[in-house]
Amino acid sequence: MSAEHYLPHTAEDISRMLERCGAKSLEDLYNDVPEALRLKAPYNLGSGVSEPELIRWFDAIAAQNKTMKCFAGAGFYHHYTPAAIQSIMSRSEFLTAYTPYQPEISQGTLQYIFEYQSLMSNLTGLDVCNASMYDGTTATAEAVLMAVNASRRRNRVLVSATLAPAVAQVIGTYAAGAGITVEMIAEDNGMTSRAVLEETITAGDVAAVVVASPNYYGILEDYTGFAGICHAHKALFIINSHASALGFIKSPGEWDADIACGEAQSLGMPLNYGGPYLGYLCCTKALMRKLPGRIVGATTDAAGRRSFVLTLQAREQHIRRQKATSNICSNQGIMTLHASMYLSLMGAKGIRKVNELSAEAAHSLANGLCATGKVRMKYPEAPFLNEFAIAVDEPLTADSVLEKLAAHDILGGVRLTENSLLVAATEMCSPADIKEYVELVKGM
Repeated sequence: MSAEHYLPHTAEDISRMLERCGAKSLEDLYNDVPEALRLKAPYNLGSGVSEPELIRWFDAIAAQNKTMKCFAGAGFYHHYTPAAIQSIMSRSEFLTAYTPYQPEISQGTLQYIFEYQSLMSNLTGLDVCNASMYDGTTATAEAVLMAVNASRRRNRVLVSATLAPAVAQVIGTYAAGAGITVEMIAEDNGMTSRAVLEETITAGDVAAVVVASPNYYGILEDYTGFAGICHAHKALFIINSHASALGFIKSPGEWDADIACGEAQSLGMPLNYGGPYLGYLCCTKALMRKLPGRIVGATTDAAGRRSFVLTLQAREQHIRRQKATSNICSNQGIMTLHASMYLSLMGAKGIRKVNELSAEAAHSLANGLCATGKVRMKYPEAPFLNEFAIAVDEPLTADSVLEKLAAHDILGGVRLTENSLLVAATEMCSPADIKEYVELVKGM
């Protein structure tokens, strides 16, 4: 089959378009493109093949991938995706207009955004959720900008050293262009130092304090009194979390946080070489008008039927350049739908069960590894959910452990330092997988 079979324009179409443009040929049309940048020969596409042949070709490429047992986390986790999600997501009722400015033709899109916002508000314990952010790092950076905008004249932000480094770096990038000063709150044995927070915040001019739960080391920190410290100094309290954990641990709302943000990939979204991800951003009602993105509301139409509309902050409000509160104008529509389907299918009991199984697997693995005598817990007294940091003793190193495990098709964790690594487990890690991991470390 010739390549021309797939081209939408005939030679006659091209001739008519060139005439309309006032060009005699395609070469004439592109004469402002330097010769050095032009394609010198046709693409090497090869000859055409049938559909079964093409599928076999892709299958052969896919077969070269190595499937590994995943014990890596650091904010992104291997959870099961219910089989119904893909089927439901593909229904035309939901896959309507990308940008739902015309509600009469976008009810499917508007409804799932509304459901997503409702579900995430319930999960975080806060009043309002937007739709939505690209990923958890930018969602947290947007939370910082939002807090500074809400405080008006304050431009200092305190960030816990137990926040994931990538998230802290993105906050720094955003802050650099917005005239915001970012200061780190030192960690104390893997947890945010309350003493340092109290000392630092008294200097004044602090717009927000950012912490994580669970934190980067997987530790569940006790934030009792943190909101009180922040509010006493007129600062907002921001908690970053991966979404699945909020179905099991104390929610940001219960910690009296003003803003909750983070990554929602853990809601059954497959790990796929770095994306796509989904950032969520929720806040109290008092901050609603500072929230970037879209807010969808429920109403009734002229016939009295329940319907959905964009309620606050349409896209045009975010393209006002220096006067805009944010440059976010798109939302992760498909991933928002995915999160809604996952939360709806799993329900509160299902999300809790996922976390119970993950915690059971992680604690079983931690106990087994410590029993080998080759590794030890980096923070032995700290409570954790499904992720923990271990220290390895000489002659082992973090790299040597990870390499040995990888040779047996196990993704063993994330390197922290030369002699420590971060290990995670989810409901996808079977007892046999855990036993194999422990035995391999024992034999090192």
